[in-house]
Amino acid sequence: MTERDEEREERISMRIIVDAYTVEEQAYGWHAYLDDLMDFPFEAQCASEQDESPLKEGETVRVVGMSSTEPTLSQQYVTVEWMDREFGVPLEQLEPLDVNDETKQAIEDWHYWLER
Repeated sequence: MTERDEEREERISMRIIVDAYTVEEQAYGWHAYLDDLMDFPFEAQCASEQDESPLKEGETVRVVGMSSTEPTLSQQYVTVEWMDREFGVPLEQLEPLDVNDETKQAIEDWHYWLER
C-alpha cells in the first residue's frame, strides 16, 4: 500500500470530494477535478494492460479529454487517439509524458487514490 501523503489527502478531501455525500458524487468530483486540472491534449504511455482497453504496455497515445463513460470511484476514463481511432481507456493505465505540473499532479492524485 502507498504511504499516506498528508498534503495529497488534504487536497483530495478539501477540493475533490469536499461536498460529495454519495459515492456517485465523489466519482463526479474526481471527474471534474481531473477535467479541470489536466491540460489536454497530452501524450501518455500505457503502463499496464487492462481488460477494458486494447492498449498494450509501452504503447504511446494522445489523451484528448475526459471520456463520457460513467465515472466511478475506482475508474475514471479518458478519451485517447490511437491508430486513427478515438476511444475511452482507464486513466489508471496511463503514465503522462512531458506534461505540465497540474496535469502531473492530477494524475498522481488519482493513482494515489486508487492505491490507498
